[in-house]
Amino acid sequence: MGKIILVTGGQRSGKSSYAERLALSLSENPVYVATAHIWDDEFRERVKRHQQGRGRNWTNIEEEKYLGNIDITDRVAVVDCITLWCTNFYFETQDIEKSLEMVKTEFDKFTSQDATFIFVTNEIGMGGTSENKVQRMFTDLLGWANQYIASKADEVILMVSGIPMKIK
Repeated sequence: MGKIILVTGGQRSGKSSYAERLALSLSENPVYVATAHIWDDEFRERVKRHQQGRGRNWTNIEEEKYLGNIDITDRVAVVDCITLWCTNFYFETQDIEKSLEMVKTEFDKFTSQDATFIFVTNEIGMGGTSENKVQRMFTDLLGWANQYIASKADEVILMVSGIPMKIK
């Protein structure tokens, strides 16, 4: 039986580190699913540092959108992160409803496997309403995606200043 864990919080709250430690406590050889699109050289270097910091016992998979195509049966996987994953759909479609449906479809397909899933996401809607229309639209998309994933999750952890707080 699969298990879904959602780790959420603000930027630099310790979400990814917590998710990685949790994965290593559950498996000697976890999977790291990176959803980031590499936009520039600075980000490419950031990704490289993160990969090197994880060590050789991790299996790294890069997939910007179609998580449902990845077979991780009987494995423990960190998916980092939902925010960037949603960005990839929204950048392509410029449509919140279509993007959300695609996210839900891929999420359901991916999590139908017998595996342990640790999803990392950001709470970007806690800082007030943006003056930028695109940012407001994306905040809505991510908020609804987070709600959907949280509703399916067995556990939800909110990270605050490096401290995990169990919500569900």
